[in-house]
Amino acid sequence: MKVILVKDVSKLGKSGDKIEVADGYARNYLIARGLAKEATSGLIAEVDSRKASEKAKEDKLKKEAEEIKKQIQSKTVNIHVNAGEKGKLFGSVTSAQVAEALNASYKLNIDKRGVKLPEVIKQAGEFPITIHLYREVDALMTLLVEAP
Repeated sequence: MKVILVKDVSKLGKSGDKIEVADGYARNYLIARGLAKEATSGLIAEVDSRKASEKAKEDKLKKEAEEIKKQIQSKTVNIHVNAGEKGKLFGSVTSAQVAEALNASYKLNIDKRGVKLPEVIKQAGEFPITIHLYREVDALMTLLVEAP
């Protein structure tokens, strides 16, 4: 019997997958527990259209991320912090500070969780950073930490 999964089922498939299983397994387990529905032509068309719209949305988001990457790739973001002698900072530079500076400098809306610092930054200087924009879309930038 052909069924379309409504929820993810381990070792069987993900939500929206069309699979072929034994009739008894489909009726007595999958359909009875609300994990699947019988594959009718209308339901198949509905699932296909939903997958197509999700794919279009994913492609649009990835394209936007690629455009942002082109805009900020290999650029420098500056942060001014208080420091003591020899450039040692009072505290450390956080990803939230980097995201705030990035958003102010380039008029973007980057989330602090997308900023990947290579290490804890407690010194003034230049550091390479990675900005995660979307799945498989990362921009490499330089962070310039300046002390007055």
